Amino acid sequence: MRPPILIFNKPFGVLSQFTDADKRKTLAHFIDSPGYYPAGRLDKDSEGLMVLTNDGALQQKISSPKFKLLKTYLIEVEGIADTATTAKLTDGVLLKDGAAKAVYAKPVERPTQLWVRDPPVRFRQNIPTSWIEIGLKEGRNRQVRRMSASVGLPTLRLVRTAIGRCTVWPLALGEYAYIEACDIFDKA
Repeated sequence: MRPPILIFNKPFGVLSQFTDADKRKTLAHFIDSPGYYPAGRLDKDSEGLMVLTNDGALQQKISSPKFKLLKTYLIEVEGIADTATTAKLTDGVLLKDGAAKAVYAKPVERPTQLWVRDPPVRFRQNIPTSWIEIGLKEGRNRQVRRMSASVGLPTLRLVRTAIGRCTVWPLALGEYAYIEACDIFDKA
């Protein structure tokens, strides 16, 4: 019997669903594991860790903000991120659908283990880019992108690197693996 959780390193441009009437690339192009469904979404323009499960109650526990499971992202932004700007993300910003606040946000160096994106992020010779690591315990539609834009740093690339204790790093791009539920949640 397979473990209840499947983790997947979603490439850029892949939909977080198994079917698409417009024949775009979906999870079905990578995952052949009937009965597993996404616990939360990652938009087509984002990359990184997705969690799928074959247990409905577990799916709710992973994806619901009520359970406050930390989700960690690396974002490449247009402009220079500094501690004063990232502090605004933890202090909270006002979005059209209400206030949003990061658990933490900090400028970081480009991670060396990050894969090459296809297609690459656009390059502008006169506009610098930088990286931010940000942690959230909620996940509204395009929230990280909207938060970074609200502090003047539009997101160019977004990679989810962790959900709870589970990280994307053991997986190659487009690869998936099975894990136990206890491997994602913090120990009590």
